[in-house]
Amino acid sequence: MAGNTLTTLSSLQCPHGGTVTIVSSNSKVQAVSGFIATASDTFTIAGCPFQIPATPPIPSPCLTVQWIVSDLRVTVNSLPSVSQGSTGLCLNAQQAPQGPVVVGTAQAKVSSQ
Repeated sequence: MAGNTLTTLSSLQCPHGGTVTIVSSNSKVQAVSGFIATASDTFTIAGCPFQIPATPPIPSPCLTVQWIVSDLRVTVNSLPSVSQGSTGLCLNAQQAPQGPVVVGTAQAKVSSQ
């Protein structure tokens, strides 16, 4: 695992301050702070104020996160998990990269029972 694990209650933002919401298909593997997120989960962004500088400015807010590098050794239901060390790109409606996702909080310790 490349850092602290992301869960459905982790705090993430786009580089412009939009809030990322994690909707996970995982309903079995849970850490203290929520279900463990996987690279194939849905990461939606709300409230991104980004606009392309032009005359007039063109709205181009971040809408989703696509994970480029996930955890290599940790899987949940055969899907790779994501952590603070994973690399995610925020994308606009045209799927153009807008910058890296910013991780605020994550689950510090995960243990199996």
